[in-house]
Amino acid sequence: MADNKSTVRAGASGDLWWMGVFAGILTMLFGVAALFWPGLTLVTFVYLFSAYVLVWGVVSVVRGFSDMIAGQSLWWLTLLFGFFAVGVGVYLVRHPLVSFATLILLTGFTFIIRGVVDILEGVFGDMPSSTTRILAVIAGALGIVAGIYLLNQPVSGGVAFVWIIGLYSLLVGPLLIALSMDSHKA
Repeated sequence: MADNKSTVRAGASGDLWWMGVFAGILTMLFGVAALFWPGLTLVTFVYLFSAYVLVWGVVSVVRGFSDMIAGQSLWWLTLLFGFFAVGVGVYLVRHPLVSFATLILLTGFTFIIRGVVDILEGVFGDMPSSTTRILAVIAGALGIVAGIYLLNQPVSGGVAFVWIIGLYSLLVGPLLIALSMDSHKA
């Protein structure tokens, strides 16, 4: 009976491995755009970030439902983050002229919440290997550090804000790809 349950879990998660790879590639592309796009205006950045966080949220919602069907233990956490991220993305699409302070708050809290979810999944979740657990905890720690740093930035630190988000994205993108590839192997 235990073998059948683990087969169902691996099958449901394994079927969606490509979504994690897609999210990782998108994360890295967003990071490159944030770091190397000279003259990036706030409105353009809001649109880029809202598209990024919308995709991040949709991938999390799909993964949450998949994990629920597979009987994973923390499916609800992934699902909650997905709905939160979709909400942030929709809000930013509808309000592209949002103030810089609001953008900092939304971005910082999004990174912190995702970081907490990643760490909880890495420590308490049904991960296929210890490598996956370690990668999830590292990604979570990066999210929390980036989020706290963003929340402590003064509103005048626009360039630092964009660089932190870009660096975070360039570091976490490959981790997302590695996590997806590791779950595909399992």
